[in-house]
Amino acid sequence: MNQKPPQAYEDFIKRYPKLGAAWDLLREGSRDAGSLDDRTIALIKLGVAIGAQRQGATHSAVRKAVRAGIGQTEIEQVVALAASTIGLPAAVAAFTWIQDVVRPSE
Repeated sequence: MNQKPPQAYEDFIKRYPKLGAAWDLLREGSRDAGSLDDRTIALIKLGVAIGAQRQGATHSAVRKAVRAGIGQTEIEQVVALAASTIGLPAAVAAFTWIQDVVRPSE
């Protein structure tokens, strides 16, 4: 699986470095706001991305979850947990976004 951010992100940050720096500060500030471990943070961020129905954020959250040592079954469970709140069609959409990352060649 590709662990690098998408090329579009890299191009955007190169074009707008101050926005990239601001994004890094926001990310650091939210991480330092409490005592959650990396796995918990990754799962929460995945749940938020799924709930907000943000495909790109879901892709990113899945990549980060994998880097945090979270397995495919656990990642997919987040969708199952979200289904009763966001509805089945939205859950299926989120499931496909996860598959984009964990099974990119299929």
